Amino acid sequence: KRDMFAIDNAREYTQFDDCEQLTTVDLVGGIHKTVASLHMESWSTEMIAEINYINQVLPSSCAVGKTNVIRQWMESSLDKMDHYKTEHNRYVKEGTTLLELALWKAKLGENEEHAAMERRTKKVKVDAESARRERRITCGADMVIKNVLPFLQLE
Repeated sequence: KRDMFAIDNAREYTQFDDCEQLTTVDLVGGIHKTVASLHMESWSTEMIAEINYINQVLPSSCAVGKTNVIRQWMESSLDKMDHYKTEHNRYVKEGTTLLELALWKAKLGENEEHAAMERRTKKVKVDAESARRERRITCGADMVIKNVLPFLQLE
């Protein structure tokens, strides 16, 4: 998408130059769905404004420079979207880590109650650190995260 416009022999972008009738750009594809899926509402709002910006400036742009106006708008939009995608993925990773820790903690609490009852009846000694490691593996976080993650991914 970034290299959508080819440079001509004079090392200029001229695809839409002299297109006086060109006044709007309509985006197609999944961009609108991706924007709606962004983690923060302010990011979505800012991206919608960025997407709509071209249709505000294009009608008043001179015919000779329309290609550069469109190209600069595309670069700006793509840069913003890349930034928001990176931030979104950072939040997803952080949330996934918190979910894993919460599931582990719940499993620890569940097994500690069970172990306390066992100790009362059987007086079994268990290596606490080893038990904690085992519960981290058996807490089911991998299965839960595998099923939750698709709902958090950008499309």
